[in-house]
Amino acid sequence: MLISIIIPIFNEENNIDLYHKIITDSLSNADFLFEVILVNDGSTDSSQQKLNHLATQDNRFKIIEFRRNFGQTAAIMAGFDFASGEIVVPMDGDLQNDPNDIPLLVDQIKKGYDVCSGWRKDRKDQVLNRKIPSWIANKLISTLSGVKLNDYGCTLKAYKKEIIKGIRLYGEMHRFLPIHASWQGAKIIEIPVTHHPRIHGKSKYGIERTFKVILDLMVVLFFSTVSNKPIYIFGGFGFINIMLSFLSFFMMIYYKFWGGKTFIQTPLPQLVVLFFLMGFISILMGFLAEILMRTYYESQNKPIYIVKTLYNMDKQ
Repeated sequence: MLISIIIPIFNEENNIDLYHKIITDSLSNADFLFEVILVNDGSTDSSQQKLNHLATQDNRFKIIEFRRNFGQTAAIMAGFDFASGEIVVPMDGDLQNDPNDIPLLVDQIKKGYDVCSGWRKDRKDQVLNRKIPSWIANKLISTLSGVKLNDYGCTLKAYKKEIIKGIRLYGEMHRFLPIHASWQGAKIIEIPVTHHPRIHGKSKYGIERTFKVILDLMVVLFFSTVSNKPIYIFGGFGFINIMLSFLSFFMMIYYKFWGGKTFIQTPLPQLVVLFFLMGFISILMGFLAEILMRTYYESQNKPIYIVKTLYNMDKQ
């Protein structure tokens, strides 16, 4: 079995040689083969020179160099695209994840799980600007997505290659990979992993990342619920507005004949027109979204279902 380890690198010149030593020492007695895909995400220090030297010394270490900085999610996606292993294990490039945990994750996949997520139970980060925002984000994501994990932010996870095949991620959405896997019926388990304090360099993320996570979560939830039936959300909003329009109309009539107020003494006529137009336009937008979604699926011959296994079926 071949395991693909993916490590995004951004200005980690002092960690690259250490990572080579730690990974090779940690996995020297593992019962699987491994490759390490290091993705240089537009580093401005001497990381690329160190990576080039490393690649000439050990052919198990493979290098992808970006033209500029595209972000951690893009780097992980590039690693997925070029990975050859049956199991894919992304890690951070700051030496805070421990390669000794990789066999533990792989063992869970061998037991039949599709995703094994790391949980930094004893996290070595600052409390106010890292731990507390992360705890809030994890609780929010677990509650809204229905996938109960203690640590979505831990990059160290193991995935069956077939589970992540075809998944496209944007923004900071790599942390939501277990949610995408869950949509495909994946079996997910979470185990505690070791977390080390950062030795070299400085963190690339601050508290503002929490707000990005919340916005990305809104996108994920949209695609998980109504992406292939957008008329439900646009049409539902439209019907609510049309109902409010009729309600405003009846109130307008009531005040005119029984409430002692003319049409110009209340804002109800304007509300009637406003709510009706908003409702009508929303329903039209729903129809347009339905056309776009059908074009999306049919132009790519993209199925709206996922088959796990076939029995006694001839492949068409």
